[in-house]
Parts: sequence; structure tokens; C-alpha cells
Amino acid sequence: MIQQDVTAYGKDNIFDYDNFIILNYYPKRIMELLGTGFEKKNCLELGIGHGYTARLFSEKFDNYTVIEGSKEVIQKFRKENSDLKINIVKSYFEDWSANQQMYDVIILGFVLEHVDNPVEILRQYKEYLTEKGRMFIAVPNAEALNRRIGIAAGVLNNLEELSQNDILMGHKRYYKLETLRSDVKKAGLKILREEGIFMKAMTTGQMVELKLSENIMKGYLETAREYPELSCALLMEVRADSDSAILG
Repeated sequence: MIQQDVTAYGKDNIFDYDNFIILNYYPKRIMELLGTGFEKKNCLELGIGHGYTARLFSEKFDNYTVIEGSKEVIQKFRKENSDLKINIVKSYFEDWSANQQMYDVIILGFVLEHVDNPVEILRQYKEYLTEKGRMFIAVPNAEALNRRIGIAAGVLNNLEELSQNDILMGHKRYYKLETLRSDVKKAGLKILREEGIFMKAMTTGQMVELKLSENIMKGYLETAREYPELSCALLMEVRADSDSAILG
């Protein structure tokens, strides 16, 4: 079950700059990958987090539901987004059941790094995908370029080291591309696409001071797609693997 401090989702967080870029980008990228025709479909998202994704997806899907385990996070979101009419269900991910409802799109954006058993979560929610349904997974990348540089600079002890901010936000792990692939396959899911989200070669503070142009930021985002192993986060599109279901 997720353990998180609601204060980590405030505007004063040191990594709000990164969050703003990444969490505004990847839901738009998901809609781009889905293409036309998905607007009328059913969408399920796990977690409210900072609230960026909920605003976009609530506008894009006619039937959109969010599962969130924290009463405080829900209250904060409702207060800051009183104009949005979103079906938010208070439940831990492990305890929730779809009650025969199936979903065309299921989104696990920066969720798996929080939970005790990510493979079981993937297996559980795979069962709620329609036959042609798609699941999108986003996780922080342990092997990001900036973390690799941090090792060489002596700032980090190892690539999977959790910072104080990670702990505050309830993170239990960083992912590598190979470990995400492994968890996805263990859960009986087939990988359709894998991309990177955002790339940076300096600290957040340095990026803020440089006041980089919109075109440069776009370059960091679009370049990251082709180099997931160097990007700040990983984005994966998957579906239920029929072969794995047959093998049982």
C-alpha cells in the first residue's frame, strides 16, 4: 500500500519544476499515442498525485475514474480543482475491484515505485483491460543521465539510491528499463512501446537558473523518447499478453 506525505505534493517542493515538465508532458503523449477514437472510451487511472494528469484526462475521456488511497490528497485535489467533476474512488489499489467494469485505457503514472508488490498490481489491473485495451506505465528511471553524472560527481552513492525527497513522497524504488520490462512480462503483459520522458544533464536548480527556452525544453522531451535508458523517466505502453494467458 502507498505511504506518502501530502506535503510532497505542494508547490514549494524543490522538484516542482521537474514535475511540472514531466507530468504535463506524458499524459499529452499518451493521448497522442492513442490517436483518435479513444475519447469516448473508458479510462481508469491509479492515483491523483499532483493532479496534472487528472485535469487533462477528465477533459479527454467521457468516462474517467481515478483510484486514490489518500483522503488528504483527494481533499487537496478537490480544493484546488473545484471546477472538475471527476469520479474519484477512495481505495488502496490492492483492495479495489472493478465489479465487471472493463477499461479501454488504464494508466499507472508514477505508481509502481510506491507499491509493495508492483507485479501483483500489474496482474490485478490487467484483468480490467478490454480485449483491445491499452495500459500505460510511467516510472522514474534509476539510470537517467543526470543520475549517472551524479555518480561520477560523487553526489550519489549508487543509481538506485533514494533521496530524502523520494522517501517523503513514499518511493520504495527506482526502476531500470530492464527491471520494468521484467515486471511487465511477469504480470502477463506484452510491451508495445517504450520511450523515455525528459532528459537532463544538470541539476534542477541549474536548469531553473538558465531559463531555457521552450524550444530547448521541447528538444529535451523529444530526444528522450528515443533514449529511455538515459531519460528521467520511462513510459511503456502494454496490453494483455494472450500467449501468456494460454500458457497459464
